[in-house]
Amino acid sequence: MPSNWEKIMSMTKEGVKSIATIKSRMQRGKKIALLIDGPNILRKEFNIHLEDIVEALEKIGNIRVAKVILNQYAPQGLIEAVANQGFEPIIVPGETGVKLVVEAMREIYNPNIDIIALATRNAEFLPLILKAKEKGKETVVIGAEPGFSSALKHGADYVILLTPEGENI
Repeated sequence: MPSNWEKIMSMTKEGVKSIATIKSRMQRGKKIALLIDGPNILRKEFNIHLEDIVEALEKIGNIRVAKVILNQYAPQGLIEAVANQGFEPIIVPGETGVKLVVEAMREIYNPNIDIIALATRNAEFLPLILKAKEKGKETVVIGAEPGFSSALKHGADYVILLTPEGENI
């Protein structure tokens, strides 16, 4: 089944890189903790599917932790879909940012995790990216336009920009 994404591009501070280039720079066996900012990324207007994120990250390493942080307004169908795809849905009252940071910090200090991957567009998570790098973790941010923070893009080691089918970057 073809992906509904025409392009999955990866960017670093040096410029646009292909997934193959990233794969050659990162060992395939690295263990990834993936945390998704549900209300920010899983929006209808972005048409982002969890399998597209997984597909992009599997070219880099092995996903060992996969969590989606959602608020209490998340539809039951979305929660079930997240769980059915092997992700752990975490439902919080109100804002999801604090819980995402708590979960990410747990993984930053987890010696069995090599890469912290955040799917978000929000610049408020830049300190989290910097802390992960300080503790020796590689970092990946996954997002979509519009509104994908430039600070996040420049702070992370790798960026995966998901674009809808038919759209050019």
